[in-house]
Amino acid sequence: MKIIAATFLAFLFCINYSQAQKNTTPKSKSFYTKQLMDSDAVYFTPENFNIKADGSMDVSDVLQQALYELKTTHNFGILFLPEGKYLISKTIYVPQAIRIIGYGANRPLIVLKKNSPGFNEIDSSDKGNAKYMFWFIHSVPRPGHKPGDAGAGTFYSAMSNVDLEIENGNPYAVALRTHYAQHSFIAHVDIHINNGFAGMFDVGNEMEDVKFFGGEYGIYTTKPSPGWQFMMVDTYFEGQRKAAIKTQEAGLTIVRMQAKNVPSVIDINPNYIEKLFMEDCRFENVKQQAILVSLPDNAGNQISLKNIDCSNVPVLVNYRDDTKKVEGKGKVYKVKAFMQGLQMDSLHADPVVKTIAEMEALKTLPAPAQKDIPDFPAIDSWVNLKTLGAVGDGVTDDTKAIQDAIDKYETIYVPQGWYRVSETIKLKPNTALIGLTPIGTQFILAESTPAFSGFGAPKPLLESSKGGNNIVTGIGLTTGFANYRAVACKWMAGEHSYMNDVKFIGGHGTMQWIWKHKSEEKDIYGDNLVNGFDPLWATQYWSLWITDGGGGTFKNIWTANTWATNGAYISNTSTPGRIYAMSIEHHVHNEIRFSNVSNFKVYALQLEEESRESSECQPMELEHCKNMVFANLYMFRVIRVNVPYPYSIRNFGSSNIEFLNVHNYSQIKYTTSNPLYDVNSNTTVRPWEFNRLYIDKATSVVTNNNEVNQLATGFEFAEGICRDSKNNIYFCDSRMKRIYKYDASSKQTTLLADYPWEPLSLACDKNDNLLVVFKYNPQKGYIVNGKQEAFTNPPDARGTSFSGWGNSGFATWVYSVNPSNPDETIHLLDTVKMSSVQNVYKALYPGHRWRDYHDFNTVTVNRPEECFIAPDGVTIIPKVYDLARASCLSEAFPNKPAYVTDEYDKRTVKLDVDAQGYVSNLKYFAEKGEFGTAEDDKGNVYIADGEIYVYDAQGKFIKEIKTPERPTSVVISDDGNIIYYTSAGSLFSKI
Repeated sequence: MKIIAATFLAFLFCINYSQAQKNTTPKSKSFYTKQLMDSDAVYFTPENFNIKADGSMDVSDVLQQALYELKTTHNFGILFLPEGKYLISKTIYVPQAIRIIGYGANRPLIVLKKNSPGFNEIDSSDKGNAKYMFWFIHSVPRPGHKPGDAGAGTFYSAMSNVDLEIENGNPYAVALRTHYAQHSFIAHVDIHINNGFAGMFDVGNEMEDVKFFGGEYGIYTTKPSPGWQFMMVDTYFEGQRKAAIKTQEAGLTIVRMQAKNVPSVIDINPNYIEKLFMEDCRFENVKQQAILVSLPDNAGNQISLKNIDCSNVPVLVNYRDDTKKVEGKGKVYKVKAFMQGLQMDSLHADPVVKTIAEMEALKTLPAPAQKDIPDFPAIDSWVNLKTLGAVGDGVTDDTKAIQDAIDKYETIYVPQGWYRVSETIKLKPNTALIGLTPIGTQFILAESTPAFSGFGAPKPLLESSKGGNNIVTGIGLTTGFANYRAVACKWMAGEHSYMNDVKFIGGHGTMQWIWKHKSEEKDIYGDNLVNGFDPLWATQYWSLWITDGGGGTFKNIWTANTWATNGAYISNTSTPGRIYAMSIEHHVHNEIRFSNVSNFKVYALQLEEESRESSECQPMELEHCKNMVFANLYMFRVIRVNVPYPYSIRNFGSSNIEFLNVHNYSQIKYTTSNPLYDVNSNTTVRPWEFNRLYIDKATSVVTNNNEVNQLATGFEFAEGICRDSKNNIYFCDSRMKRIYKYDASSKQTTLLADYPWEPLSLACDKNDNLLVVFKYNPQKGYIVNGKQEAFTNPPDARGTSFSGWGNSGFATWVYSVNPSNPDETIHLLDTVKMSSVQNVYKALYPGHRWRDYHDFNTVTVNRPEECFIAPDGVTIIPKVYDLARASCLSEAFPNKPAYVTDEYDKRTVKLDVDAQGYVSNLKYFAEKGEFGTAEDDKGNVYIADGEIYVYDAQGKFIKEIKTPERPTSVVISDDGNIIYYTSAGSLFSKI
């Protein structure tokens, strides 16, 4: 009875608190206080849809139909929602590139009706175990099919200036599911969750000015769909029953968040990492802890806090293993800086996992930090561009109409339309250009526009004023592919200027306006490809050029025009600048370049290289810059890239540069080899994952006294190292389909084989036969058992995204050769039931596994049914999908420990091996790991992770071995005296 009474009292408290909260919380102001006219938009009004907007009528079906019709007839667009109260009782699905925007003196309110069907029970079939008021999806579902979730290719979706409320009787209701990608956002939204479950599940891309009241959680989330960061600006959380945010791998980049009356602010799921950056935040009345951390010693776990004001927050950071906690400093205090994770205090410092905690006691709680996003001019001052003569049909030259409008008016509303221009559009000091969707509202250059063609200096399509307070938002800039002199935007405006929701269009993210152009999507690469490469790629100047004292705030920018030399070029400015959530992708030579820049803060910058165009792209150039911060920097190569690249960032003489939370990654093994290379000091930064790197000053070349011998060089990506009983070393260059031998007696390296099969990893059996794991693609026209030869992925491929991006349809097999006579002895190994092999000498498992769906702990100890049997009859290679990606093999000897690396979570585990070669009893061994391990005769374990780290058999760290280049595989000589390892380009040894 006591339990029932306590539960009832807690329930009453939730109801009373939610009601009191609604009564005391000031109502947020409407952002768009008047109707904006757009002939291509849909207005969800009682007149147009025969509905009532007073909360008395369920509008679910009508609203859903309006959104689907907008998508199918226009492909993208805006549904305007006037002030009113709208009642719904079922999930509303919002397709890609559709935006719901409210207007009126008060924000429109959408309410989930009390006791709506399905919202009162757990949906165990749903990823979030919940039911959603609004679910952002990719496309309108076909009849009889369920809607599919938004994903990495879902762009331009949004909700703005609309409040949401969950009424009682909906305990498993979540207001928003937002798993979308670039140019998608939630802004100017208050979410009253009350007794519902959460305000948002599965975040995506960016949010601004969103407030969460009540609920179990404000946000609970897994990794965003494209795998990169999430940007939050000016958000508020109050009264959540468990935590403001529950998260794993979301890359939370948070600026100016307030959290009040919550048990915990950030709750990181058990056994998951988070890359958390928070700045200028304010926490009040946090009962348990501000941040609950898992895996503090893992390099992937990165916590960075700056300028956090706390009142009644007794514990700042707590750890799930209960071994430690970081207490606050009194009742009211400021966190100047808190950094926890793998850190390097200078370019030449050894990386170490540590904690920095700088706090000071305060007498009173300071006022919340002032926002740096400027207010828009009063809506009464806006003029509609189309009423001033612009047409926006993509054909008519609208240059004069646009420029005349700018010369006469300060604030210009640009309704949807594609406005062709033929000369530079120049802004006045206070010009504001306000659009509401960058795919539906574009300024466009026709191909070979004379003023932008031929040889000459950079010619901007749009040019800001110098030092002014310009605002440009919700507009796409399109320079075509045949305008050699074009720069999409030259920005010289001052510290208080603002660019938001601007797309630099070309290549990925391009969409057609179906109802006007009567066509579906076109090939993003155009019609100019020659052998898969467009000769016009990288023939224009930069897309976004911030220069000549330019600065201000840049938010939610996507620059992916492959025809431009750089996505962004920032040069010759010391004006303060802030970049929030900029995505730069798919350029041929450079993604972003900073030259002579100071006083910029760059938050949630995402760089991505695509296979066709940017396999050899330099992601970032940093030249003679100072006083800069990069927070939650993600650098990514897509799974289709099949060549290595040496450096993500090249630095030339920069100083006072701080990198916080860096993620340098790919699902493939061709992750960029080093996240940073300092040219003048010839220094590489090796860790792919780190919490902090500080470049204090420009340095020159330092002498490396490393006693490492380079035995051979000139390879593209050497890997797969193994040795035989005579200490001969074998390794392969996979994409080039070559296998090499280093002879221990002659000290010579020779090319052993160059067969037309792509080698993946190597090993030797008990009799020194060389075993080659290789990739076999079906031969076109080859008929096997009456059918075209074909292969499908095994079930264990499902736990890794590597298998879902073109890495299917082939077989991973093993052949053997006698190294003394390889060409005459090549032989495909038979497969047998693994349980049938007696007296197993050793089993060979993938040395590292990339399991980004987090099933590593289970899939590693699976008991495979089949194995390949080596010529010696006692060496086996169990058949598992991860052989398709591994650079090396792990030797598992019965009754001895075996070691395998969890590459995604950067951890090495220890396993028991039974008499038949099965592994079990997985135990965490070291929070290091990348490209496999090796074990010496004393039981010491050598882990390749940027450098080589040595641990004893109990997991105690012994030493770090510095290496001239990042190791890709490692092996130890039979007597334990010599370490051999491959890097991308070379073979090394160390005594």
